Amino acid sequence: MKKLLITGSSGFLGWNLCQVAQLGWEVWGTYCSHEITIPGCQLMPVDLRDFHALKSLFDEVRPDAVIHAAAQSQPNVCQTYPQESYKINVTASSHLAGLCGDAEIPCIFTSTDLVFDGFNPPYSETDAVCPVSRYGEQKVQAEIEMRDRNPQTIVCRMPLMFGDGGPAAQSFLQPMLQTLRSGQELALFTDEFRTPVSGKTAAQGLLLALEQDEKLLHLGGKERVSRYGFFEQVIEVLEVNQGQIKPCRQQDVKMSAPRPPDVSLDSSKAFSLGYNPLPLRSELLALRGQV
Repeated sequence: MKKLLITGSSGFLGWNLCQVAQLGWEVWGTYCSHEITIPGCQLMPVDLRDFHALKSLFDEVRPDAVIHAAAQSQPNVCQTYPQESYKINVTASSHLAGLCGDAEIPCIFTSTDLVFDGFNPPYSETDAVCPVSRYGEQKVQAEIEMRDRNPQTIVCRMPLMFGDGGPAAQSFLQPMLQTLRSGQELALFTDEFRTPVSGKTAAQGLLLALEQDEKLLHLGGKERVSRYGFFEQVIEVLEVNQGQIKPCRQQDVKMSAPRPPDVSLDSSKAFSLGYNPLPLRSELLALRGQV
């Protein structure tokens, strides 16, 4: 089997990738602050901000392909600590692309729907980026630098993701479910729209992208939904009987990072290549007993 190196294997997306990729690859993964084990995968502690450690990793593993899923992905943290988040989101990404370029191997970069300002959805691959937060800005810069350093870079813009994240990570779904199950009220935006998918579906899309002759793909789901609308389905499908959800508006909630109102992705190009997210209801049914 060919070797696939997955960065950020202890994170939500990286953990899901490690589960799915084992079917066709010899999987190697990195983690930093959260040590985990994943049966069938070789995991190594590496601080990707340390170029020498990154270079040693490449020399040892000699991967045939890389999926770069490690990131500081919390917009509010990036907004508050831009220099620290830049080191992992941009500098480490650029170094990784350079090493992939030297080895002449493909590298998938997991970017985000938050590279858009949210005023002209749905967004296709041909639409101009216009981020409103530091996180979005850093992802745009990483997209550019990685392409410059490795012509085999494949940028995949990811949507909001949910589901099981393994022993060290979780999606936005778990803490919100915990709030409801404790009997508390949960305020959710009615005016912020995304095209969410499960972590497993996102992982399948990224592995599909490795097989395609495309350098930029959107991997959103097929349903545009607000946070409030999403949790209406969650409550019904997962049979959450405690707590209540109440509608609120994004513009009424003060946050460190600005939030775009609607970054729904047009993923029709990926759909035509075989990417096939299930309906949200089906994705949620598969999570019964897991979250």
